[in-house]
Amino acid sequence: MALATDTVAKPPLRAAFIYFPNGVWEKSWVPQTTGPDYELSPSLQPIADIRDDVTVVTGLDKKHSHGGDGHYAKTANFLTGMPVTKTTGKNISSGGISIDQLIAKQTRQFTPLPSLELGTEPVISGIDSNVGYTRLYGSHISWESPTRPVAKEINPRLVYERLFGKSITGDSEKAESYRNLLDFVLDDAKRLRPQLGRDDQFKMDEYLDSVRAIEKRIEFATRKDPNQWQPEVDEDHIRAARPGVPAEFTEHIGLMMDLMVLAFQTDSTRVCSLMFANDVSGRNFSFVDGVNGSHHELSHHENNAEKIAQYERINRWHVEQFANMLRKLKAIPEGDGTLLDNSMILFGSSMSDGNRHDPDNLPILLGGRGGGSLPTGQHIAADVPLCNLYVSMLDRMGVEIESFGDSTARLF
Repeated sequence: MALATDTVAKPPLRAAFIYFPNGVWEKSWVPQTTGPDYELSPSLQPIADIRDDVTVVTGLDKKHSHGGDGHYAKTANFLTGMPVTKTTGKNISSGGISIDQLIAKQTRQFTPLPSLELGTEPVISGIDSNVGYTRLYGSHISWESPTRPVAKEINPRLVYERLFGKSITGDSEKAESYRNLLDFVLDDAKRLRPQLGRDDQFKMDEYLDSVRAIEKRIEFATRKDPNQWQPEVDEDHIRAARPGVPAEFTEHIGLMMDLMVLAFQTDSTRVCSLMFANDVSGRNFSFVDGVNGSHHELSHHENNAEKIAQYERINRWHVEQFANMLRKLKAIPEGDGTLLDNSMILFGSSMSDGNRHDPDNLPILLGGRGGGSLPTGQHIAADVPLCNLYVSMLDRMGVEIESFGDSTARLF
């Protein structure tokens, strides 16, 4: 019998931010009515069986994306909400830290990994001469600071090894020897950094981040607080989930989302981001029935009915992937509910209609119940900044902040 003073650890909240480029065909995305009795639009049909776990939010905007080009000035600030500096690469700025990294600062003490940044395409550098912006902006949504994007991982196997690779454990003497080695590496790198050019300094910073991440894992492996939430996952389950090399894009996306689910289930991290593709990506979507061409090309539909029909099919495919992830989260019991109950999974794009490159009325879905605090199962039409939603999410993740980005209030 449990003593009256005993307490049961409460499952933590998790947050994920999933981005897809090129917007949507709004007439097929936006529900015609609001409230809990709204009718699902054609593009949102894939969430029909889990609609009670999803909040559809329309009318959100990013005022700082009205200037600049059609893509880069909207993608880079998707999670910052601040103005993006027009540059060819020498003075990049996303305007601020991204919401996922702000959450990571709050939750990193509880998990082996502070955050997990994922993608499916490598970072593209160089200049887009058509608009005068560095292509780097189209490859990142996570920013540790305005001038430092967080490197994303696109190889599922490497993500798996990062999550479940052999931990550095053992006696205190061995742990101390690793700390001494890391101190030496960091000191040496800091002395070298001022002698490097800007591009090499950027690469050096990424290297230092990876070393610090190892240091964090070592420290975490040598201490465990029995009063913290401990995930219940057996080793066989983890080994069975080990991914191979994806053969196709659909499989690649599925693996990345499965790894996010597993990362949350094992409490390896409490915040993730995933880019379905870089902005201005030329990926062909002919694997979707009825589609023959690239997503970017078809988003520039010019009101051509044939292109719009294919654009819609791609939108629906994206929602299907989101719905699949939510179903998997919902199938995992946790505490008195499910893993989905204890999550907030934001899914959206940095523009509404891809043909207009419009940063207003953004297509945003929020999956999960946020520990029971979210108004799920309804369509909310809100003519407010996207960052109002971000502040509401930050509240629930324990980040004390008055405002974020261009927020004006809390959405809920």
